[in-house]
Amino acid sequence: MDCFKKLEALIDAGGANLVAESRLLLGQLKGTSQELAGAVDEFLLDMMTLEFLLGAEREAFHNSARRLARMRLTMVKLLST
Repeated sequence: MDCFKKLEALIDAGGANLVAESRLLLGQLKGTSQELAGAVDEFLLDMMTLEFLLGAEREAFHNSARRLARMRLTMVKLLST
């Protein structure tokens, strides 16, 4: 699915609108099941954390936050198939 490639690019690139852009991309998936909705929410929380760390210039935590976001995105991908 193309939205997942865009989300992976967002994780790598960072930026000020990570959460807003992620919400838009995942909006179409959220209502399909309770389990998927939970995975999407967890992913968005990780994106909020990453956005905060990027904005706060906490470079020591960037890689860890990106790794966690990628793991959560993998769960969303698996549940959306």
